[in-house]
Amino acid sequence: MKIAHLVVHCGIALLLGLAACQNRAFQTLIIYDSPSRFVRLQMDPTVGTNRGHSHPARVTTDEMAAILSGLMIEEPAHLISFLVKEQELPRHPAFNATEIGFLAPLLAKGLGLATSEEVVTFYQTRQETAIVRKVTSGGLFIDGEELHIVLSNYRSPTHYASDPGVGDTFDDRLTPMRSIAPQEAKLDFEPISAVAPSRESRLTSLLTAARREVVVLFRQLAPAKAGAGRESDRELARPRQTSPGEQPPTAH
Repeated sequence: MKIAHLVVHCGIALLLGLAACQNRAFQTLIIYDSPSRFVRLQMDPTVGTNRGHSHPARVTTDEMAAILSGLMIEEPAHLISFLVKEQELPRHPAFNATEIGFLAPLLAKGLGLATSEEVVTFYQTRQETAIVRKVTSGGLFIDGEELHIVLSNYRSPTHYASDPGVGDTFDDRLTPMRSIAPQEAKLDFEPISAVAPSRESRLTSLLTAARREVVVLFRQLAPAKAGAGRESDRELARPRQTSPGEQPPTAH
């Protein structure tokens, strides 16, 4: 009987260990890292089922800034009264000018270094209370002329628990493309003319897990600068890992 119990416990521990490994992202390269934010490359586990992404890709800092500036958040109706107190409209930009200035060169650099099996991920957090932080994180990748932007968390509170009295001990820095709390706000893009038409069927949407994503025809945003990122064909060497507190690198 004791042996049977031991086997059961070992089996449960093995299953939990496998689940943890599946949830943890396989990081491949640090572009920038500090305690409150990072930009990294990680392996895309879905690449095995398709032909891979169109990486490395040349995207300028100005093009990436235009992309980030076009991301819009549509808040649900029950949050409108709170947003009025915070002096923020129900429909507002996902990132402010400071955040765009920080992320644009790093994300552009990440796309230039990524392989067809990698995605560029980002993460930033701000302290809300003594024990709760608000996390914004996600990732992006290019397929052909389409840039996919996944916003897994938008100001998501840490230590969120779906069941009262149950704490969440998950480290939100490990998987930036995993939602750590219910995501009620809608992700949109302006101008709407730059949004790629959806090819997802109703059946596909029912069978796959929903994720907050927009697909942008990003070369249409700044036609005059469409080839600005290709003035040099020299190969970019992968940079060394940055230490916390270092200034972010500048994308060329």
